[in-house]
Amino acid sequence: MLASTLFGFSLLTGCSSQELAGGSSEGPATLQPEGARQATGLPADQLPDPIDLSDPTAISKRTITPTILDTLSLPVQRQIIGPFDGDVRMIKHVLPMHSRDKTMPVIESDHTLPVGQAVGMDRVVAGAGTGFEGISQTEWSPPDPTLAVGPDHVVMTVNSAIAFYDKSGNETFSTALGTPGSPGFFETVGASSNFVFDPKCFYDQKTGRFIVMALEQVGETESWIDIAVSDDSDPNGIWYRYRTFSVIGVDGSNYWVDYPGFGSDNNAFYVTGNLFLLNGAGSGFAGQLFRIFDKAPMLVGDPVVITDFAPNNGASLQVAQMFGDAPQCFFVSRATSNILQIWTINDPLGSPNVSRFNLGGFDDAFGPSQDAPNLNGGQISTLDGRLMNVHYRDGNLYTTHGIDGPPGQTVARWYHMDLNGWPNGGSPSIVQQGEVTGDPGQHHFFPAIYSDKLDNVGLIMARSSASEFASVQVAGRIPSDPAGTMSTPIQLAIGNAGADGRWGDYLDIAIDPNNDLTFWIVGMYARNFGWQTWVDSFTLGPGCPADLFPDGELDFFDIGAFLSFFNAENPIADFTGDGSFDFFDVSTFLTLFAEGCP
Repeated sequence: MLASTLFGFSLLTGCSSQELAGGSSEGPATLQPEGARQATGLPADQLPDPIDLSDPTAISKRTITPTILDTLSLPVQRQIIGPFDGDVRMIKHVLPMHSRDKTMPVIESDHTLPVGQAVGMDRVVAGAGTGFEGISQTEWSPPDPTLAVGPDHVVMTVNSAIAFYDKSGNETFSTALGTPGSPGFFETVGASSNFVFDPKCFYDQKTGRFIVMALEQVGETESWIDIAVSDDSDPNGIWYRYRTFSVIGVDGSNYWVDYPGFGSDNNAFYVTGNLFLLNGAGSGFAGQLFRIFDKAPMLVGDPVVITDFAPNNGASLQVAQMFGDAPQCFFVSRATSNILQIWTINDPLGSPNVSRFNLGGFDDAFGPSQDAPNLNGGQISTLDGRLMNVHYRDGNLYTTHGIDGPPGQTVARWYHMDLNGWPNGGSPSIVQQGEVTGDPGQHHFFPAIYSDKLDNVGLIMARSSASEFASVQVAGRIPSDPAGTMSTPIQLAIGNAGADGRWGDYLDIAIDPNNDLTFWIVGMYARNFGWQTWVDSFTLGPGCPADLFPDGELDFFDIGAFLSFFNAENPIADFTGDGSFDFFDVSTFLTLFAEGCP
């Protein structure tokens, strides 16, 4: 059992007050060799024992006690002032050297479902371009930005910082995740090094809480998964934080956790991660870790039982963000160039075991064969074709990644699958697949995908070419659109400087809990000091909002459709987005109807 109370010291212990102020800098990333180790960690007699998962059927359970952070008690609420001024360090240069075989096997398969393309239709209808700048360049690259959206606030994480905003973009709180903070967000649970990396966050609509996690790797002996849960829907205030040891023993060697996936279902929070060699003579890669956190005790700051297991045959799994009834969570990874492997965990809080389904018939997809040029910059790494995110709603799964497209181009490929009741009956099937290609020479990369309550689908991605700066782009579709199609992307924000190398590595998308219709995104672009994040929102619908009988014209059929939707209290008729059906919806519809179609 872990000595989980080792790090339960007082709130402000562990670092001196330090504001992360800065001007601007164009300093290059430091040339520290890949695999250089972080500072020595805990003494051996204070380290928990590695978690032995040598047997792929082994299950480890232990209890972790939280510490409490009240962000409102910190002496400085906004600690990140401007972009970092100094040498920016690359995350991979501080981690142990790590790699795995990412070759995608090619399996002969019938590609009967066409790959749809972006077409010239107007789908992004509101809100776009009214966003705000988020966290500016920190001392780490790539930033790996993610965001979570609650009723009144936006939480954002990057390497290696966190910030809270109201929805108008006013920052209410910011600090580092590790020691540069005063204190850092995870510092007083034991994250006593500056190296807290790969953070992720989301808003759990089922419980009304913000959830944040991050990884730590220290020396040749330590790996940790940190997770925090807000006590309500306002991130300003109390957080329950849990630091969980994640050195995994396999056949006499020890492994650390990298590239986390993060999600939840009705009952648990889930973290996945790749296992890379930390010490010993074993293989450099040991597959995939699943870590399960019982959700209920974490909502009130009680000790939590966490469960680990590491079945074979997994790498870079993404955990679904689950909407609608979700008695169990789903995960997706790539099996071959044209097969996606869908996973679920049965009995996650008892004796967990996995079910897997290999869904074939997709068009071949390989990692980009080139990086993305950009104006006045070098080549932006578009990664290796790994999945970027997974979204679930009412039996439908969506996922996306950047892949090799027409010669000289990276494209954003996306997939929509129907679970058909699996694993409790039926088999998953493909609904549609599509991609955003763009003009010759344009690259679309770092995509992320979500759906809303009307089954509209939103997509965020980055775009660049030799003649344009990297920019933030969004596209979308409504259910009546031809299968596989997306609207032509529109630009939300664009940089004014060039970028180079590992610069993303991904973007993020979320949905507003107030109406389940507004998409929120975090993207990024380059400025003269380095990377800059951008937060924005948009909604989707037909190019003519009153065209409810979608034929491009406004007539009796649209009025009939509105009356039918209104009487049935279908959300399509909630034109004010307030969840009620009244005179104001009728008035708004009539106004839009009178305006006609463009």
